[in-house]
Amino acid sequence: MKLLKVFIIIILIYSCSFDNKTGIWKSNDNLSKKKSGVFTEFKTLAINKDNFNEVINLKQEFTFEIPVKINNYKWEDINYNQFNNYDNFSYNKSKNLIYKSKKISRHRLQNSFLYENKNLILTDNKGNIIIYSIEIDEVITKYNFYKKKHKKVDKILNIVLNDSIVYISDNLGYVFAFDYRNEKILWAKNNKIPFRSNLKVKDNKLIAADQNNNIYFFDTQNGNILKMIPTEDTKIKNEFKNSFSSNSNYIFMLNTYGSLYAIEKNNNNIRWVQNLNQSLDINPRNLFNANQLINNEDLIIVTSHESTFVIDTLSGTILYKFGIISEVKPLITKHYLFLISSNGLLICINLKNGEKIFSYRLNKKIAEYLEIKEKKAMFRNILIGNSKILILLKNSYLLELDLDGTLKNVSKLPTKSISDLIFIDNSIFYLDNKNKLIILG
Repeated sequence: MKLLKVFIIIILIYSCSFDNKTGIWKSNDNLSKKKSGVFTEFKTLAINKDNFNEVINLKQEFTFEIPVKINNYKWEDINYNQFNNYDNFSYNKSKNLIYKSKKISRHRLQNSFLYENKNLILTDNKGNIIIYSIEIDEVITKYNFYKKKHKKVDKILNIVLNDSIVYISDNLGYVFAFDYRNEKILWAKNNKIPFRSNLKVKDNKLIAADQNNNIYFFDTQNGNILKMIPTEDTKIKNEFKNSFSSNSNYIFMLNTYGSLYAIEKNNNNIRWVQNLNQSLDINPRNLFNANQLINNEDLIIVTSHESTFVIDTLSGTILYKFGIISEVKPLITKHYLFLISSNGLLICINLKNGEKIFSYRLNKKIAEYLEIKEKKAMFRNILIGNSKILILLKNSYLLELDLDGTLKNVSKLPTKSISDLIFIDNSIFYLDNKNKLIILG
């Protein structure tokens, strides 16, 4: 018992010692607040000695293939699609504020939301499922599944939408299906182990994972378990959740232990497993951490706290491994991989041969564009729209760059964003810190 107490104390000490969130930089120079405000939020990052830190200029003769622009009309997955990757979205270049909703909830909204037929599907920390109509600027449905005994517990809901049915899993161990048009629960199951993953729906199967890293395939019609696949568990948890993505043939799952699984869609059998955890030390500082998976039909990308991997989807073979640490989910467009390293480099990699096409220091580019002193920015996500790379900063600034890395514009969103950006009908949607929907177009 004494040894157990000592072990718990050590874990708590480590957990407290590596908090990077308290260091906030405030400008003391006389530059305009408008310009320097882009840098007012940053954190100190522990730079691994092996972290790639080289500037590579684009070769003059290189030309990029431009992906086709699309006007998107729905957002049924928090990661947009089965690949967890983005299309080249079309949007109105003006980015004027065209819509600002009423306050959607008096409770804390979760930072992911879905969209279908002019309706937003949102959740809050009280477990409310909220359907907000843009047409009438009102909440048209507010449903809470939970009993009084769960009232004081903060809920973390994972959601996905399919054929107007919202599928939900939560941190209490429940999984259920909600018909939001008819405002009724179709089925509900108590797994008794908290769920800890994003959700996918494929071929009438709801795919989820619990905090013990067990993979579940639920029948979308009745919630019955079609199959359960146990994978390696980690006793000590960090913020990283099990991550699912898919292509035409496989479901991919990266668990919190650092193992990547490929599961055949037709029979739910494991095709291959690839372990990416490079540390056997259970010290809290060394727990496996990664961004959400992204993939196309041929390649799957894992960006972890130690390395970036490019893996063949058919065999699980690691084709390329880069000493690039990233805290932002990367982007695949055509056969190019764009990612932001933890030391602020925007890096483009040719997925055909593993060559680094370019790498540029984003902080330097921002400073040169704004004509201010260089500071460290915090990056939220990277997308593509109007054939430009879009990078959202955590302080709600938006960078627009050509595919060759040339910074074309730095602008600030009208209000502070608490969510990633989604693109609907030639417009940009996001949730702000006042629990309001903002539309730019």
